[in-house]
Amino acid sequence: MKAIFDIVSRSCSRTVTNSYSTSFSLATKMLAPTIRQDIYNIYGFVRFADEIVDSFHDYNKEELFNDFETDLNKALAAKISLNPILNSFQETVHKFGIEKELYTAFMDSMRLDLHKSAYLTIDEYKQYIYGSADVVGLMCLKVFVKGDQKKYEALKESAMSLGSAFQKVNFLRDLKADYDDLSRSYFPNVDLSQLDELNKKRIIEEIEEDFSKGLRGIANLPVEAKFGVYTAYVYYRKLLHKLKRIPSLEIKKRRIRVPNYTKAGLLAKSYISYRLNLI
Repeated sequence: MKAIFDIVSRSCSRTVTNSYSTSFSLATKMLAPTIRQDIYNIYGFVRFADEIVDSFHDYNKEELFNDFETDLNKALAAKISLNPILNSFQETVHKFGIEKELYTAFMDSMRLDLHKSAYLTIDEYKQYIYGSADVVGLMCLKVFVKGDQKKYEALKESAMSLGSAFQKVNFLRDLKADYDDLSRSYFPNVDLSQLDELNKKRIIEEIEEDFSKGLRGIANLPVEAKFGVYTAYVYYRKLLHKLKRIPSLEIKKRRIRVPNYTKAGLLAKSYISYRLNLI
């Protein structure tokens, strides 16, 4: 029965989320059960695409990516895939009417990571972030508002800002791996080999502006999504605060993390803020 296969597919997406990201999986668990699985389905898709370009160094990445993209298109057309991650993703795409432009833009940005190592202009930088992060926020927003186009349009800019903030925090956190291991430099007009406090300050101010715009949208999210998204926001704000306090030279040497015990405390504080309607 296909129903059993669909259950297995959804379970695979949930396992991918829980295995790859402690923070995101904890935040997703704070979403209402009615939408939680669909966020797992989206995460599984974006994580697999990202893994191809970031991790499979001993294989032909371009060939793997091309195969993945072909299988994605087949899954969306046929409404089934023997790749369980793509099978669960296509289910969410069709259920909520996620536009082709969103997942196509995501794949375009991921493809850039196969060959492009530096983003030298603001336009290139913004286009990459739109495809790699903003559209992920928009796909999730489609689920949060359950396909309501009016609510989607009202919250669209905030969702994009939050996606941008999360991605830029990731860029700072993963600076050593991106620059030393993958030879990538995402921030334009910044020499990452000599990242100084002035440039770090400018980047953080940009991220804080994105967070401010994103928080305004969280306050207006449907109740099923609000606490989960707010939890992710609090985690990433904490990580940014930690990056802000650590010298730029130290960020270049190691990956900065928020310990799990700190995340547990943040979850408790987030819940109190949510229950007291302080968001």
